[in-house]
Amino acid sequence: MQTEIESSDAALIDLLRKHGSLSVAQLKAAMQVTATAVRQRLVRLLKRGDIERHVERISRGRPMHRYGLTEKGRRRAGANFADLAAALWQEIREIKDAEVRRGLLARISRRLATLYAGQIRGSSLEERMNSLAAVFGERQIPFEVEKTRELPLLHARACPYPELAEQDRSVCSMERMMFSELLGENLRLSSCRLDGHNCCTFEPSSGAGVTPAMS
Repeated sequence: MQTEIESSDAALIDLLRKHGSLSVAQLKAAMQVTATAVRQRLVRLLKRGDIERHVERISRGRPMHRYGLTEKGRRRAGANFADLAAALWQEIREIKDAEVRRGLLARISRRLATLYAGQIRGSSLEERMNSLAAVFGERQIPFEVEKTRELPLLHARACPYPELAEQDRSVCSMERMMFSELLGENLRLSSCRLDGHNCCTFEPSSGAGVTPAMS
């Protein structure tokens, strides 16, 4: 029984990671359960400190309550080994030589790209983006691909490294380089959650493509 409770709570947390703050009605529709079941899960998560409640006041009618993740909740929903990653990243930041630091970031991004390269499929950029989104979706990191008239856009709905990114934006640069390697296309970060946007958007730059990472 305990496993079922943890699983249902994890599903609710994942929805809040993807969509930000949501109401009981929105959670009920997304999870296809009763409002009572949603409220029971919200009570548990509120007690644990994983979520917080906000009041949204409208011009008429009763105010609406919306629920979003706390910092503790974002950490719980993030990747494993967060403390180790933070310690290692701190050591990278301590490197004084900027050229050495940039070279190390490039090597790390290539190493990460190599780990995922064998799972990326598709002949077109859009197909490869969809493949990348599927790979990271399996790791509970939501990505979406937007098809435009020109080139597709890759949207990250949640940050894989929220705590590290808040400390040092070079994490975003490393991620951009990794995606460029995987997709065989130079990308630029055109919007970022750290600047108040609802997602991080990676879009193809005007430069030439890069060689995809090999597995």
